[in-house]
Amino acid sequence: MLTTLKDVLTFAEEKNAAIPHFNIDNLETIEAIMDGVEAEQWPVILSVGQGAIKAGQVVYLSDLVKRIASETDIPVVLFLDHGIGYEQAKMVLDLGFTSVMFDGSRLPLEENIRISRQVKELAESYGASIECELGSIGGVEDGMKGGHNLVDLSQVEPFVQAVHPDALAIGIGNAHGMYKAAPSFDFDRIRACRQMKDIPPLVLHGGSGTPDPMIRKAIELGIRKINVATELRMAFMEGLEETVGKRDFYPMLKHAKEKVTAVVVQKIRLFRGSAVWEGKE
Repeated sequence: MLTTLKDVLTFAEEKNAAIPHFNIDNLETIEAIMDGVEAEQWPVILSVGQGAIKAGQVVYLSDLVKRIASETDIPVVLFLDHGIGYEQAKMVLDLGFTSVMFDGSRLPLEENIRISRQVKELAESYGASIECELGSIGGVEDGMKGGHNLVDLSQVEPFVQAVHPDALAIGIGNAHGMYKAAPSFDFDRIRACRQMKDIPPLVLHGGSGTPDPMIRKAIELGIRKINVATELRMAFMEGLEETVGKRDFYPMLKHAKEKVTAVVVQKIRLFRGSAVWEGKE
């Protein structure tokens, strides 16, 4: 069933767990992710990123997610990742997306607040949720390059009070892509944010390759959504590479999907801890 980011993060907050955000690129990755989701019975965020949009995939992917979500009782969020502005948010909301991100982290605070408020009002008019970002995320994803800018704690409360986002991504030394060395997260910034007034659920971008103990600590401190993209894409490509010599199309895709599903299951078990989704009321 399709639902909103706000709904699944409310559940995650109650369970002291995190909801996985998986970027999708084609039918096979969606099916592979849902195989893992169904096996583990855990809510999921299926996200269309800027790379898929540039490749002309957004209509196709949104239709696939809506159909697949209609066939399961597990909560599924159809999400725009790193949205670039009001018009793009409107485009995907018109396609049936249930939640959007506006990434104004590279903008001056006042401009980030101004556009975030516009997108927030737009999303609310569709019954959708919004995620915003403070402190840019390093690395490269879908051709978008970011610097390692830690969230400025003095900006958090003014931003939240002005925008009232449903989720807030924060820069704590995390990065997109696979880490070349063990990352160093500023966990004190998570702790400090959580102690502020009216803070929404916090989001960790750059979950691919992050050591499990760091993920567990981030969740313990209050991270409620964790983004994974590169690790899934690598698993899919590895699955194809391992079978390409056989030149048998469908077994190749099956093996690639199985590799993705294995990553999905591992991430869900890590993010959920001992929590259980009880199903529909």
